Amino acid sequence: MNDTPPIDDSDSSDTPEDDSPRTAVVPASAAGRRFDAVLAELFPEYSRTRLSEWIKSGDARLDGGIVRGRDSVRGGETASLDVILDTQTHALPEDIPIEVLYEDADVFVLNKPAGLVVHPGAGNPDGTLVNALLFRDPSLSTIPRAGIVHRLDKDTSGVMVVARTLPAHTALVEQLSSREVHRQYLAIVVGSMVSGGTVNAPIDRHSRDRIRMSVREQGRDAVTHYRLRERFRAHTALECRLETGRTHQIRVHMTHLKYPIVGDPLYGGPLKLPKHATEELVAALRGFKRQALHAEILEFKHPTSGESLRVSAPVPADMLNLLAALRADGEAQKQR
Repeated sequence: MNDTPPIDDSDSSDTPEDDSPRTAVVPASAAGRRFDAVLAELFPEYSRTRLSEWIKSGDARLDGGIVRGRDSVRGGETASLDVILDTQTHALPEDIPIEVLYEDADVFVLNKPAGLVVHPGAGNPDGTLVNALLFRDPSLSTIPRAGIVHRLDKDTSGVMVVARTLPAHTALVEQLSSREVHRQYLAIVVGSMVSGGTVNAPIDRHSRDRIRMSVREQGRDAVTHYRLRERFRAHTALECRLETGRTHQIRVHMTHLKYPIVGDPLYGGPLKLPKHATEELVAALRGFKRQALHAEILEFKHPTSGESLRVSAPVPADMLNLLAALRADGEAQKQR
């Protein structure tokens, strides 16, 4: 993952809830401060990047006039946003079943199944989570990325949060960027670990294979905490907690430790079977065709109430079956 990275809002397109200009009076206490900084405080539902774009385009004004972001305010002026509601997500709605674990007017929290692509893209123009979300709530078309603020890889299962309003989207992106969101995963790796620990190793695009990520000195900082949940003869079930969110982060970090995730098609290498493995375990390992990685817990502050919200997604059947086969194999070896 990253198996679940925060999405950089540098190219997000925030939009207002109606076509009328929005206004706010600059407080006297803001005198002498930069216009762009004050504007961000007056309209916190919009990202700083989008507000900066509106200043440059002349859609964000001060007393009706065009000013630069670095210009100072006096206090008492009227700041205005004259922007038009626009469609940000152009994917078509599709009736694709999705499991909703929690919902209210501000957020959806979902249990994404393995095999479901999050965003439409090359090779996946439809049949994605975005298509499913737009069918369930058409108003998400006016929110950047249909409200998705972080993603899971296609074959990673588990809990995701989706913003249903612009203020919720901005608040959740900020929480992810400031590392205030708790993201916990279950991973089954090849090799029997003896202890938990932390991987603090930067991640960047692989130098030769553009599909893969790798640990590289010039990469972005990436930190994964892990602890042992259950040890087997030649495998380990880990609880992984993301401090950062880089592409394929857990998968790359576990491979970096020489404990690749079971079934990982990019980083796992050839299938390794334990000596004297039971027929059931051999079948389970050979039949596991995705990375054994599941986002099981997501905890964040509700974007409106500020209260802590903790949601968990049950471990899917394929991983439960693999864990059962690993346990049974261990018991069988004791009886040899």
